[in-house]
Amino acid sequence: MATDLKRARERLDSERKRLVSELEQLMAAGRPSEERREGSPFGKREEEATESQELERRLAVERGIREQLTDLEGALAKVAAGTYGKCEACGKPIEPARIEALPQARLCLTCKAAQARNVKTR
Repeated sequence: MATDLKRARERLDSERKRLVSELEQLMAAGRPSEERREGSPFGKREEEATESQELERRLAVERGIREQLTDLEGALAKVAAGTYGKCEACGKPIEPARIEALPQARLCLTCKAAQARNVKTR
């Protein structure tokens, strides 16, 4: 089990580093440019609309990455606390295949399915 925890920690750390790098690149690429496109018959309004769409898309991607980082850091905290791999809802072990596919999983498949059903019925 110690090997499994070590492997899980390594995978979580690796994914965390990848996401941090992706977030940094996204933020660097999102800085406004002083360049303006020319030649559009609609002028500045078309540019502003395009820039607004790009900003909205970038912010949505950034928010998703930040949420993933929060989940990963929570999983790393569980590894440190010795509670990694246990379902937050029922306390039973999360299936190894689920942990393999989603190392930051917080719920076992049964509880995740129940959660999904509850969301759909609301």
